[in-house]
Amino acid sequence: MKYLQIISIALLFLMLSFMNADGQDRITGHNFATRSEVMAQNGMVATSHPLATQIGVDILKQGGNAIDVAIAANASLGLMEPTGSGIGGDLFAIVWSARDEKLYGLNASGRSPEKLSLQYFKENEMKKIPAYGPLPVTVPGCVDGWFELHKKFGSKSMTDILAPAIDYARNGFPVTEVIGHYLHRSAYHFKQYPNFEEIYMPDGEPLRKGDVFKNPYLADTYEKIAKGGRDAFYKGEMAKTIAGFIQSQGGFLSEEDLANHKSQWVEPVSAHYRGYDVWELPPNGQGIAALQILNIMEGYNVAEMGFGSAKYIHHFVEAKKLAFEDRAKYYADPEFNDIPVEELISKEYAEKRRELINPDRAARNYDAGKLEQGETIYLTVADKHGNMVSLIQSNYRGMGSGMVPPKLGFMLQDRGELFSLEEGHYNVYEPGKRPFHTIIPAFITKDGKPYISFGVMGGSMQPQGHAQVVMNLIDFGMNLQEAGDAPRIRHGGSSQPTGGQMTDGGEVNLESGFDYETIRTLMRKGHAVKYNIGGYGGYQAIMWDAEHKVYYGASESRKDGQAAGY
Repeated sequence: MKYLQIISIALLFLMLSFMNADGQDRITGHNFATRSEVMAQNGMVATSHPLATQIGVDILKQGGNAIDVAIAANASLGLMEPTGSGIGGDLFAIVWSARDEKLYGLNASGRSPEKLSLQYFKENEMKKIPAYGPLPVTVPGCVDGWFELHKKFGSKSMTDILAPAIDYARNGFPVTEVIGHYLHRSAYHFKQYPNFEEIYMPDGEPLRKGDVFKNPYLADTYEKIAKGGRDAFYKGEMAKTIAGFIQSQGGFLSEEDLANHKSQWVEPVSAHYRGYDVWELPPNGQGIAALQILNIMEGYNVAEMGFGSAKYIHHFVEAKKLAFEDRAKYYADPEFNDIPVEELISKEYAEKRRELINPDRAARNYDAGKLEQGETIYLTVADKHGNMVSLIQSNYRGMGSGMVPPKLGFMLQDRGELFSLEEGHYNVYEPGKRPFHTIIPAFITKDGKPYISFGVMGGSMQPQGHAQVVMNLIDFGMNLQEAGDAPRIRHGGSSQPTGGQMTDGGEVNLESGFDYETIRTLMRKGHAVKYNIGGYGGYQAIMWDAEHKVYYGASESRKDGQAAGY
């Protein structure tokens, strides 16, 4: 009888294990997809915070358009996700205008202080611009970006658009898990700087998951901006407070720097990839690196290589190395340089660069091509009219410089760190210049019609992530959710726009999900492979299904985000 009981229990456990296995398998799609795509007919919002997404859906239901929602969601994220965004930072956007049936690009990045020179860094024997403090602070372009978008495309008043963020800033909201983690980690670093603890450590302790956070200073700031327009931020008392604080800390940002700031409308650029047009913004951002990678990869049968194979990863990493050497040399402010964008993203140039790749061996370094001279938030919104917005906004290095102007409720960015101090470099520091930028929105069209608005957050991961998402969708046939959830590849160690060349081949970081035999094969090819839990960015996307007149939304599980529609 005892043995029968043991056998019965063993059979029960076996049966339960099979039931659990079946329950864990996805009925459709790849096993790494965290959830199904979200679908709706009238509009879609995908952001990295559920409350920001809900604000966006509410505004759509109230008759607002995609541009209104993008601004409202960005303002909300500056409050709810200060570890990656805020009005102390810059903004870039790609907008599909249904009315005009075309794409518009906005570069709302700020410039360096006019009174800070390269000579200052030399006299102080600095080899690079510091990551924190007053010296890397550049003019924050976000607010001007909002008003440029609103002036060209907005429908609701800025008072209505900013009202939800103001309400949450005054009454509070619960801190989410991912943001709680980053706030806790950031607090011990930034509490040495003035005004940080007053806002982000209200009880003397770092904010954690579940804490209800209020930021009345930011509520006041948003109210002034809503009523007074962009000049309320760039001129008058607010500008005086920002400039005065930075100068008191030993920096150079002035009221004149703020007053003279303006965003720039630019033409997006594209590469044709297997029947689709992938769009990015031209430098000073790094978006064209994604196009360069895709152009190189188009010469291979990527689908036949198979997702996650050693052959695919090897060729992708080598293509990335080639693109990033050009990134390090040529990507900079086009107002100070004649950047050969068309040649860099041409098929002919990609063919020449592709010839340098050894299919059996990882390169320790590549030179940039010789050419003729001539952490972040991402959100995307679509409305019932067919307008779509791809918007990315950031302070850099997570929260930014550590510089928190008194009683304004936000931290200033440290984008100036990305300037080079090497004379003659495209990206060398100069007064009134925009630094090399990492944040990039993306868009895909098919036969001249809107198809997918998407982005991947996370420093140098962004162009790598863009290229991988495109190949996941087009070569590997993944759906919109799977394309973002699929395990990612991140290569580090390429030459940087601040100077210095890769000499050791860099490091291939692989997210969990790649098998060990693949890793062994990569190592035999000469790649230094490492596992890394983080650093793979965050992804949001919206796809338009023209046949069924339906929007698909996706937001991955690496963040707290959500896609929702109605």
